[in-house]
Amino acid sequence: MRGMRSLTEAEIEQVKRCFLGAFAARDRALFTLGIKSGFRISEILSLKLGDVFDNGKIQDRIYVRRKHMKGRNEGRCVVLHPEAKASIQLWADKLIANGATSDTYIFKSRNGTNKPITRVQAWKMLTRIYAAAGLTGSLGTHSLRKTFADRVYDKLGHDLLKTQRALGHRDIKSTVSYLAFKQEDVDDAILSI
Repeated sequence: MRGMRSLTEAEIEQVKRCFLGAFAARDRALFTLGIKSGFRISEILSLKLGDVFDNGKIQDRIYVRRKHMKGRNEGRCVVLHPEAKASIQLWADKLIANGATSDTYIFKSRNGTNKPITRVQAWKMLTRIYAAAGLTGSLGTHSLRKTFADRVYDKLGHDLLKTQRALGHRDIKSTVSYLAFKQEDVDDAILSI
């Protein structure tokens, strides 16, 4: 979503300290998967236990089927970061202890049907946690994907093509629009000439 900003490393740590209550494991899993995979919120919410588990253990890669992808042109497979694996495992253990099956959504709604929480519910949960962490500004579900974009862009040595691939964008212009170019970086570059 346009206008959403990414989180800094310090803000990520602040958020991690604010997962409390009955759904702390779920909320942490959603947040961690978002910042570590770059999936859109709709893609995250489409995941079922069977999509991430194989023979009782979490897979190394997560595949989101084409029907759940923006544009629905093709699916996308992303390697699962160890921190995301651990968060999902913790939440999945609770789901399985309560009778969840491979067809159960990881971020299941509490309304009694096997449907995921909505994007609005995910947004409300995240904005509540951002507020508890004392964060301000334009933050929402898409901040997770933007945070991933900024971090992977830095880790890839500012390689736009590889970042485009990591985000699953078809057009490089989409990738550029995700990245938060900081004015102080531009100022420093100009002053160093």
